[in-house]
Amino acid sequence: MPPTDSPRHQPNPTLFFDTVQGFQRSFALKAAVELNLFTVIGGGNATVADVAKGCGASERGVRILCDYLTVAGFLAKAGERYSLTPDTATFLDSKSPAYMGKALNFMLHPAHLESVQRMADAVRKGGGESGMLSPDDPIWVDFARGMAPMMFPAAQAMAQHLQPALAAKAKSKVLDIAAGHGIFGIMIAKQSPGAEIYALDWANVLAVAQENAAAMGVAGRYHLLPGSAFAMDMGSGYDAVLLTNFLHHFDPATNESLLRKVHAALAPGGQVVILEFVPNDDRISPPPAAMFSLTMLCNTPHGDAYTFAELGGMCRNAGFEALQLVSLAPGPESLVLARKPL
Repeated sequence: MPPTDSPRHQPNPTLFFDTVQGFQRSFALKAAVELNLFTVIGGGNATVADVAKGCGASERGVRILCDYLTVAGFLAKAGERYSLTPDTATFLDSKSPAYMGKALNFMLHPAHLESVQRMADAVRKGGGESGMLSPDDPIWVDFARGMAPMMFPAAQAMAQHLQPALAAKAKSKVLDIAAGHGIFGIMIAKQSPGAEIYALDWANVLAVAQENAAAMGVAGRYHLLPGSAFAMDMGSGYDAVLLTNFLHHFDPATNESLLRKVHAALAPGGQVVILEFVPNDDRISPPPAAMFSLTMLCNTPHGDAYTFAELGGMCRNAGFEALQLVSLAPGPESLVLARKPL
């Protein structure tokens, strides 16, 4: 390429180096969580010596890690003293009720890392070969125990959306498919005192949901349906069915089959509430939703991040009407709402 005097035409390898070294950022965060570093700093330990003592680590190691985390945006530094940023204090101090550190057990699970290392094979074949969907895979217990705090904003938004319709009835039924940690159904139960929640998932995962329901005071209205959403009888007469972060694991035909089953389980006028990463039609925006397709390529044989048009087509083919897309910005996901005709 011939040289040019214009700086905007100068090739720059920064993006290449930042991307290749991106894994260091993930594992620096993981190391800090394992060392309880953010909680130690949040407790008032500001110097390298004090943080190292609190973490049971070397001063050299703590200095280098803290400086890296400062550059990465997780810590602030003034002179020789470190402090938590507001976001870090909220999400990474283990004493915070919104603590997300346990989510790393799922998000950096060895199965995920192995699937990413096989990405070229997934691209060649059009899908991954992960075994993570087996019923007894402990990864889903890691998911249930670690991901709940990340889902609170979406769960609150979902509960607020359903509250007027559920409040109009003295008693209502809500089915939560692939309930996981249970937070979606639990938040609905807390906002709608007449709602009975039926949580469907594998038995080992539902044990975590049951713990959360008891801790949040709704265990008496929280019922367990252990098994497969595709195989078991879900029951009928539901006022709402929740499909949260589930459809992206499967191909459109499989999703349509499940949506027909959901349609049959709903009472007339009942709603299906879908939570998903929903990219725009261009499939490159917004970034978090658009990039989620790659996660599904690596980790599932046929999964994807579906556009609203694609999800809408699945819902209509299953008999639903009155489709709506509700952005949950600044979060990365959206609600797709549809209704069974009266």
